[in-house]
Amino acid sequence: MKIVTVVGARPQFIKAAVISSELGKLRSDAVTEVLVHTGQHYDDELSDVFFRELEIPCASVNLRIGSDSGGAQTGRMLEALEHVLRREQPEWVLVYGDTNSTLAGALAAAYQGVPVAHVEAGLRSFNRQMPEEVNRVLTDHLAELLFCPTPAAVENLRREGITSGVHAVGDVMYDCLLRYADWAEKASPLMERFGVTAKGFFLATVHRAENTDDPGRLASITRALARVHETLGPVIWPLHPRTRKAMAALGGIEPGSVRLTSPLSYLDLQSLMANARCVLTDSGGIQKEAVLHRVPCVTLRGETEWVETVALGCNVLVSADESAIVEAAAEACFPADGPPADLYGNGQAGRKIIEILRAS
Repeated sequence: MKIVTVVGARPQFIKAAVISSELGKLRSDAVTEVLVHTGQHYDDELSDVFFRELEIPCASVNLRIGSDSGGAQTGRMLEALEHVLRREQPEWVLVYGDTNSTLAGALAAAYQGVPVAHVEAGLRSFNRQMPEEVNRVLTDHLAELLFCPTPAAVENLRREGITSGVHAVGDVMYDCLLRYADWAEKASPLMERFGVTAKGFFLATVHRAENTDDPGRLASITRALARVHETLGPVIWPLHPRTRKAMAALGGIEPGSVRLTSPLSYLDLQSLMANARCVLTDSGGIQKEAVLHRVPCVTLRGETEWVETVALGCNVLVSADESAIVEAAAEACFPADGPPADLYGNGQAGRKIIEILRAS
């Protein structure tokens, strides 16, 4: 069996670290993986460092697509991926999450008549203004195998009439967190570098287009983080390139004395997250990881695809409202009983996915 795996963005590299590792244990004449990197994320801090740090095999193919508008980027990926699939003739195309690389991989496979397997299927924010929501919905309706991280994701698919090929396997990012937990604690000197102590600082990330491309929302979030820093405790804010560019375009919004840094590696980010008093983010994956670290989360969006984090009281949605952000950060407290131990599976999602693929 030959599998072409399509990745292109930071969250996908983390998920691929789990699946590619499991495939590597089976690699033989019977099971091979062709790892294709679209180049959607191409800076060392958002790409290469993850391959090195998580020991992901080097990509067999790097398309080097780079940045562009959503439609242009996806179109260029689609054209290049069709050439790859015609050459490789795989039995499956494996895609992750909800990026432009995800959709391009699914479309290229569909046009070439290759079945699609979608890891992290069934998630819904129900906001079609988000490119990620469009990508995940279309990919799910193209996929033949849908690997869901939660029961809610399975139910979302059922409501859309998708019941065949649906498997509740748990979350591969939970697998990854468990695998690298000890390593992350030992590997990161960042708390010392920033002069902070455990549970004595806030961690912020902002990268969603709805926040970075709207000057009013970005300015409101920036003011809120500055107020949190001034009144509640230090804020460490790793700046995504998109966010840095947007801030510069607005005349260099200054977030007070918030501690800005370049994007962090997976292990560095996990180490800071595990030790933060609270996480403030618009990232879907980081919302979930914060809960797994038993750290309260404030989400800078009006909705989330990880609805269970809100239902359990571990996460609060505040959109970009300055006062609401500050208030939520001040009141952030992780529920005493916390989430159930199996909220995102048992840490064996990657193994289950490979078993299903081999049996299909």
